[in-house]
Amino acid sequence: MAQAPRDAPKPVLVPDVSQRDIEIAYSFTGAELLLFGAILYPGGRLPRGEAPTDIVVVVKGPTQPVLVREKRKVAGIWVNAEHQRYSSAPSFYALASSRPIGRIVDERTRAIYELGLDSLQLSPGSSAISTVEHRFQQGLVDLKRRAGLYVEVPHAVEITDGVLYRARLTIPARVPVGRFTAETFLIRDGRVLAAAVRDIDIRKSGFERFVARAADRDAIVYGLVAVALSVGLGLAAGWIARRV
Repeated sequence: MAQAPRDAPKPVLVPDVSQRDIEIAYSFTGAELLLFGAILYPGGRLPRGEAPTDIVVVVKGPTQPVLVREKRKVAGIWVNAEHQRYSSAPSFYALASSRPIGRIVDERTRAIYELGLDSLQLSPGSSAISTVEHRFQQGLVDLKRRAGLYVEVPHAVEITDGVLYRARLTIPARVPVGRFTAETFLIRDGRVLAAAVRDIDIRKSGFERFVARAADRDAIVYGLVAVALSVGLGLAAGWIARRV
C-alpha cells in the first residue's frame, strides 16, 4: 500500500461541541455532550490508497490534588493503612474513539498524549516503588470510574465518508465545575496527524452559584453564617419538638 511522504501536507481538524457552557442547577441530572467536526484534507479531497483514519476525542476536567487511602482489616475492623497523594489528577476524564484505543496507537504514543485510562500521568506527590505506585493508580482510576468520572468508550466515534465525525459523551450529575477541554486527535497508521482543542465551561447556576461564590470569596463570613444558620435551625427544631 502506497504511503504519503512524512513531509507531505497534513489534514486539518475542524472540531466543535454542542455546548460550550453547561450550567449546573439543583435539578441537574447530567448532560449529553455532542462532539463533532470535519477533516480537511490537502487539496480538498480524501486521499486514495491510504490507510483509513481514526478519530479519538478526550474530554478532561480541571486537575486537582487527590489523596488515595488504602484500607486494611485489622482485628476485624477496617482501618486506614498506606496512602498516596497525587498533585494533579484530572477531575474528569472521558475518551471516545472510533476503535479500541489499543488498536489505534501503541503504548508509547498513548503515554505521550494520555490516551486511555492506563496512560494517565497523575503526578504522584511522593516517590514509591513502581508496584505500589501502580496499585494506588489503579485504585484511583477504579474509584473515579465507579463514580462515573472516568470513562472510556470505544466505537463511540462515527466517521462518515472519511470526512465528518461525531461522538456523544455523557456528563454525569456529579461532575466538578471549572474549565474543561475537548481535544480531538486524527490518527493514521498509529501516528497523530492533527489535533485540535475546544474549551467547555461547566459552572453552577442559581442558588448553588451564589453559595459557591460566597464560600470562595468570603470564606470566614460564609463559615460564620453557616454555623449561625445551623444553630438557628437546631434551636427551631428543638422548639418545635417541645411544642409537639
